[in-house]
Amino acid sequence: MENVGALAVLLAFCFAIYAIVASLVGKWTKRSLLILSAERAVYCVWALITTAVGVLIYSLFTGDYRLTYVYETSNTAMASIYKFTAWWGGMEGSLMLWSWLLSTYSAVVVFQNRKKFRNLMPYVTGILMTVQTFFLTMNAFVESPFKVWWAGRGVYSDISDGEGLNPLLQYWTMAIHPPMLYLGYVGFIVPFAFAMASLITKQPGEEWINTTRRWTLVTWLFQSTGVLLGMNWAYSILGWGGYWEWDPVENASLLPWITATAFLHSVMMQEKKGMMKVWNMVLVSTTFWLCIFGTALTRTGMAQSVHAFGQSPLGPYFYTFLSVGIAGTVWLILSRLDYLKSEAQLESVLSRESSFMFNNLMLLAASFAILWGTLFPVISEAISGQKISVDIPFFNRINIPIALFLLLLTGIGPLIAWRRSSIESLKRAFMWPTIAGVAVAAGLMIAGMRQFYPLVSFMLCTFVLMTVGIEFVKGANAIRTKSGTGLVMSMMELTHRNTRRYGGYIVHIGIVVIFVGITGSAFKIEQKGKELSLGQSTQIGRYTLKVDALTQGANPNFRWWRLDLGVSRDGQDLGMMHPERRFYINKKQADTEVAIRHRLNEDLYVNFRTDEDNDKLVILDSYVNPLTTWVWMGYFVILLGTVICLTPPKTRMVWPRMEVVGIEGKRAKVEE
Repeated sequence: MENVGALAVLLAFCFAIYAIVASLVGKWTKRSLLILSAERAVYCVWALITTAVGVLIYSLFTGDYRLTYVYETSNTAMASIYKFTAWWGGMEGSLMLWSWLLSTYSAVVVFQNRKKFRNLMPYVTGILMTVQTFFLTMNAFVESPFKVWWAGRGVYSDISDGEGLNPLLQYWTMAIHPPMLYLGYVGFIVPFAFAMASLITKQPGEEWINTTRRWTLVTWLFQSTGVLLGMNWAYSILGWGGYWEWDPVENASLLPWITATAFLHSVMMQEKKGMMKVWNMVLVSTTFWLCIFGTALTRTGMAQSVHAFGQSPLGPYFYTFLSVGIAGTVWLILSRLDYLKSEAQLESVLSRESSFMFNNLMLLAASFAILWGTLFPVISEAISGQKISVDIPFFNRINIPIALFLLLLTGIGPLIAWRRSSIESLKRAFMWPTIAGVAVAAGLMIAGMRQFYPLVSFMLCTFVLMTVGIEFVKGANAIRTKSGTGLVMSMMELTHRNTRRYGGYIVHIGIVVIFVGITGSAFKIEQKGKELSLGQSTQIGRYTLKVDALTQGANPNFRWWRLDLGVSRDGQDLGMMHPERRFYINKKQADTEVAIRHRLNEDLYVNFRTDEDNDKLVILDSYVNPLTTWVWMGYFVILLGTVICLTPPKTRMVWPRMEVVGIEGKRAKVEE
């Protein structure tokens, strides 16, 4: 079977190269049949990689431990779901997932546009297949999942079982977190390919944007889902009481999300005003190359991380691809500057255009700060031979003020007009949101809160919710006046009429909810290394934790130690919590199963370990994490808003004069 898989990858590599050559030669020589054959070669690449993936999954399920990859990531005791997720649980399989998703995206793009954009598609195909060839090079020649463990040793003996998947990956979110994140990483190549094809052919800037806008939004949603699932995995598995530690690989997943967010905002400027064309080219290119950078960071040993695969021979391949690709992209953009001139100029600082520009500047500032903090240890080691680590306080000091300013802009955007706004109209628009925000901050101060950043955050969250609420209420009231329906039904009708705008507002609400959850971490209570014997108890915040029993057992996959922990708050019994320690037999690696009591106001989070010299003594790490559940709730609000944005509007209504909606307060119709 391994020969079938390896041959399929090699043939896919050949077809990808053919697709590049045929699409470009067909375009240059104006041979449509050659272009058509290149597109059919894309389908063949997908079919061949799918065949190879099928062979790999079959080998994982049937326990073909002759394959090194199967031996290292699977065993007979693992649950079926984890045998499947072992596909991307190791270096070689994860690269195969990358290639398969890319081939799938490429086949979908070619099929969707088989009768459209014929001037662009040969270059789009060529770019997609160039990236495909790069990854297939590694699949076929560098990190093949079809290598047999005894190759080159001259000896073969049957192996009855494998080591199994990394215990950290044997958790439910890992069944969906990597695919979601990769769907984001890989998906951003499509708008990049159309953007570059637009530059090559000197097409009008709007054509590639109209083609890829919805694609970018879907990809952005996948990336958002992947990041949030990764946070949930870190929170539930790693046992340190948090969900974000500014780890290099965490940062690598966040960076393209930030630049894609900036692109989704600034692209509206190009659609409505013909502005920021160069900016959008830079953003879409930066997003794609940050995805490649994130993939390299995880697989080349560039940075140490619990999320990374460790050292590998892939470094020179990725570094060369990044260097050549970025240089080519920069050259292409610079050579086409004459075709990217803005059709309008910024008329006033007090305008929605300026708020979008400030928003993008802040997002790029955050990206640069995160990228610099991530790469500084690598740079310092290369220059001085000493790796100088960048700690969490550095990232917080830089990014908290930036994030709060972005939150402010999120509230300003909906109520400020295009082109220009008067001071008086702004006073009227922002009076009640400002009063509400200040009132919340004052109330929190009276209640005893003194931390500056949390006060500002809660104040701005209130401000943003008020501005978005005002937009919904004004538009709904206009509909209710004409139709006579209730306020809620009018809001639903309003959203249905302009799904893109009001779905975007719901996404903003989701961001606010996440901000509330993140702000709660400022009030975290923690107690680490508390040694307790059976029957003893400890206090953390309002909670009392009592060690009732420590039991142990085993199954074919791991041995386990389970703690029965009685929990009460202010004397009221809350039941039991059961944190667990595991030792995976074949992998010879320990793992933890954290116990978490989720509530809207706070999580009680408990982890433990045992004393090596006294098996009746437990060492307890406990945390009280305020508002953490709001982080996960915010994601579902973002999901709802994004789905609404992707839903076609009920009617396409255009009122050019309604650009001042929410400022004058008299014309409250829906703006297309």
